[in-house]
Amino acid sequence: MSKAFLVIFSLLLSVNPAHAVEIPVSLNFQGTGYGHGVGLSQIGARGKALNGEEAHSILSYYYGGTQIVSLVDNQNIRVNIGHLLLQSTLKSGTQGSILNLYMGDVGEDLAVTPVAALTWKSSVSFIQQGSKISAFMVSGKNSYLIGSNSTWSARWSGTRYLDGVPSTVSLKIASKSVKYRYGQIQVKSVKAPIIGHRMEITNTVRIHDEYLYGIGEVPSSWPEQALIAQAIASRSYALSELGTLRRACDCNVYNSISDQAFVGVSKEIEAIYGPLWKAAVQASSTSESTGEVITLNNLPITAFFTSSSGGQTETSVNAWGQERSFTLSVPDPYSQDPTINPRYFTWTKSIDQSVLAKAFLLTDVVSLTINSRNTTGTVATITAISSDGKTSTLRGETFRSRTQLPSAWFNLI
Repeated sequence: MSKAFLVIFSLLLSVNPAHAVEIPVSLNFQGTGYGHGVGLSQIGARGKALNGEEAHSILSYYYGGTQIVSLVDNQNIRVNIGHLLLQSTLKSGTQGSILNLYMGDVGEDLAVTPVAALTWKSSVSFIQQGSKISAFMVSGKNSYLIGSNSTWSARWSGTRYLDGVPSTVSLKIASKSVKYRYGQIQVKSVKAPIIGHRMEITNTVRIHDEYLYGIGEVPSSWPEQALIAQAIASRSYALSELGTLRRACDCNVYNSISDQAFVGVSKEIEAIYGPLWKAAVQASSTSESTGEVITLNNLPITAFFTSSSGGQTETSVNAWGQERSFTLSVPDPYSQDPTINPRYFTWTKSIDQSVLAKAFLLTDVVSLTINSRNTTGTVATITAISSDGKTSTLRGETFRSRTQLPSAWFNLI
């Protein structure tokens, strides 16, 4: 037998498929509940309200050791409504209204002079160009440059910033448009890591009514006491976030589940049920400038809430490694009731290989092992092994967040 033949034969053995590690296309999971599970269970609140419990009782159950008191809530909050953008369009949607555009962040200055005043048939297009944002007025097929600046502000008629016909503005990002009724809008160029300058768009609104009217966390058709409980929790969360303006988003809060869903005017004008949410916000107000707030040591708590749980709510320590004394783990049976929680009483989901690899920062994932569980039933830690033998371990909640699994109450199937 020749030496060349032996070399070829050895190479063939080395790539024998029988010895190759199989990399799955995806892995499958089965679980229960939706969200991080910390704090108020929204499904639990619904079940309790249907059973006759009042909002204060519901909140005291899920936020242990807290007090509900009346606090000032007429402060402005800056809500990010557009993140890391290159282009956006703002348009007035009401006949006879005016949309004013200003250079810079004008704050609360009511005497500032606009650089452009747009009628309801016109729009302004913002385009990120280098470190500046160029603003173009668009009317029909015509457009012209208004100017270029690092920050722009917009106000529209019928708000506390500008007299005139009550109106809304539509912010269009890609193919999606959202209408806003209150406050003012800021468009700012912010330097993001790696990708450079991007556009951050915020809506500055008053917490007491303008912000809370737009919270889209639960269906407005839910029982009144569940809606009031959500309004109080949302007010508390907003007040707890006022101390810091986050540079990355030029905001106090995002309009998404990263903080709490803010959907603009669509919530209060929702057909049939919209007025019920607005009424719940008003029912949780104690005056024109104060409202009910969940507190601990006389300060608003960061009132975390979750859609549902695996039958027992989670603690902040288990979820994020941070101690919050008011996030007790309590029984949450309504989350396990298929009549109250039909969508997430049980769920199955497949996660693609690329998502798994990115979550664990590995080249690929060939297997997963659940190492341990918390007393609440959530996955405490989970370990991945790659085809090259490397391992990576994540907290269960981190894994859920990175892969967009519904919850950390899951099994491998």
